[in-house]
Amino acid sequence: MTEIVPRSAVIAGGLVAATLVLSACGADGDAATNADGESAATAISAEDFGGMDALVKAAKEEGTLNAIALPRDWANYGALIDGFEKKYGIKVKVENPDGASQDEINAVTSRKGKDGAPDVLDLGSSFAYSAAQQNLLAQYMVTDFIDIPDGQKDTMSRWYHGYGGYISIGCDARRVKTCPTTFKDLLKPEYKGQIALNGNPNKSGSAFGSVYAAALANGGSFDYIQPGLDFFAKLKKNGNYTPVQSTAATIMKGQTPIVLDWDYLNARYTDAFKSKGLDWQVTVPEDGKFSEYYSQAINEDAPHPAAARLWQEYLYSAKGQNLWLKGYARPALMAAMEKDGTLDKTAAAKLPKVSGTPSFPSEAQMGHAKDDIAEGWGKPASR
Repeated sequence: MTEIVPRSAVIAGGLVAATLVLSACGADGDAATNADGESAATAISAEDFGGMDALVKAAKEEGTLNAIALPRDWANYGALIDGFEKKYGIKVKVENPDGASQDEINAVTSRKGKDGAPDVLDLGSSFAYSAAQQNLLAQYMVTDFIDIPDGQKDTMSRWYHGYGGYISIGCDARRVKTCPTTFKDLLKPEYKGQIALNGNPNKSGSAFGSVYAAALANGGSFDYIQPGLDFFAKLKKNGNYTPVQSTAATIMKGQTPIVLDWDYLNARYTDAFKSKGLDWQVTVPEDGKFSEYYSQAINEDAPHPAAARLWQEYLYSAKGQNLWLKGYARPALMAAMEKDGTLDKTAAAKLPKVSGTPSFPSEAQMGHAKDDIAEGWGKPASR
């Protein structure tokens, strides 16, 4: 678990960090500034920039937010984008909506200092860790930073969890006689050529999580992901795994009738396919419960630094968090919102059922797992 310092220490530390950044880098003449001429690019918080009104004003002057890899049907991002544009009059440009986390990092590194670089990032946790280690992310604390649970935020505020869920098994009950509900079930010969992932685990956060979940179901741990790699090697060897990347289209065509993916994505398919006569069933496997949240971050060299920071504030407002929840994703501030009465209880009641409390691998564990997958994905089982 990442240790989170008390509120007073966070605020004090943030102000010290801001001073160091300003003295080391200076203000960016091209970036939005407040009434005192201070750049949004170095603001550690809205308060540090002169308050929300100043941040909103600067963001509106920029007029644009460059986003990347945000499909409108992923975790209700369509509603989030529309809501932000309507509230602030800022145009959200989404590049490569179906891109993966690594594509986002590649876009940041290849377009450093360019107007077309992404302002904000939505990354699987392991990719957020990697981006932070490469010094690609800006420090910024949203207003409710203190309420994001311990272990779900970087102490330097370079990234923090926004929304997440559990790896689940989605199944087309119209085409599959008996839907699998556990990882053990997936090895049965009746599922030959039917099991798919939402991408490659070296690039996709959900595919990465599926390997981790398989590891937990087969004697592995946060420190030992090899059983997950062995599991998928077995699926490939017995012909159950198909390399076709799952999408709504592949599911409708019957190419990927069984899909390992985040529960909020599989649950969304249940609604989307119902009118088309497809019975899409979703189960969180009890033998391999792996939960992960996608992290929100700001590009250190964001071309629209004020809009980037305002976008973060919107996502972590009660409105933004509840919009994620309506997309079946579990928002990071869910516990705090339930306590203060701002949580959408109707949306919360529709989440896929799961027992227990989620736990998360540490940054070091995620880093090791990522390295192991990079080396071992696609190779024969080790035993």
